[in-house]
Amino acid sequence: MWKQLGVYGAIAGVGTLAYMYQLAHQNTVKTHVLTLKGKPETVRVFFISDVHARVIDEALLQQVTNVDFIIIGGDFCDKRVGLAQIEKNLEKLTNIAPVYFAWGNNDREVGEAMLTELFAQYDVRELNNGNIRLNQFNNPWVIGAINDTSKRDYNIDAAFEGTNDEDFVIYVSHNPQVFPRTTPRYQPVLMLGGHLHGGQIRVGRFGMHENGRFKIVDGRGELISNGYGTTLVPFRLGAPPETHIIEMRVTE
Repeated sequence: MWKQLGVYGAIAGVGTLAYMYQLAHQNTVKTHVLTLKGKPETVRVFFISDVHARVIDEALLQQVTNVDFIIIGGDFCDKRVGLAQIEKNLEKLTNIAPVYFAWGNNDREVGEAMLTELFAQYDVRELNNGNIRLNQFNNPWVIGAINDTSKRDYNIDAAFEGTNDEDFVIYVSHNPQVFPRTTPRYQPVLMLGGHLHGGQIRVGRFGMHENGRFKIVDGRGELISNGYGTTLVPFRLGAPPETHIIEMRVTE
């Protein structure tokens, strides 16, 4: 009897791991809508974070249509990833739309100089304690990002340098735990973060971190993503992978 129970337990364990592996490799694009006041236009951004060692799947890219630009929210790679895979993932994204990159806590494990060289090759704009203005739209859009918060030089003020109350600032921090320290001083229209993986493995309501979510607070969009890849183990439970299209509808 005990032997039989052990076999059933082993089968259940293998089945659970297979399910968690399958869940970790889903390709989900969530769409969120943010309504703003200004000169009429619609701006669509694709946000992907925490790719880590995962190969970006064509099944995901087929869902990413009619976006104006892409923001990588950090941890695009880590020490497990070879140059060829990083380049292939970059190529896939840059074939869709212009790409902007914010540093995560694992990216530099593969070599900062190598990544910077790749970004230049594929015309990826690297944002590190700074911002860039997008002049192709009706409204004054700005993308600002800070360095990975594990680095002591991360600078929130630098991400907003030169901006004013009329600007539509999209603020990116790989680690969203700095969001509460940002909004008392600045009012971006959208804040984007990842890093926490939604806890990655959750049992019911319980996990190391809260599940990802998009919410609107005082007219401002706040997105914390579960991310696309995994860290430590290639499994997920209760915190499925996700990427995002944020559609910002500006009306008078």
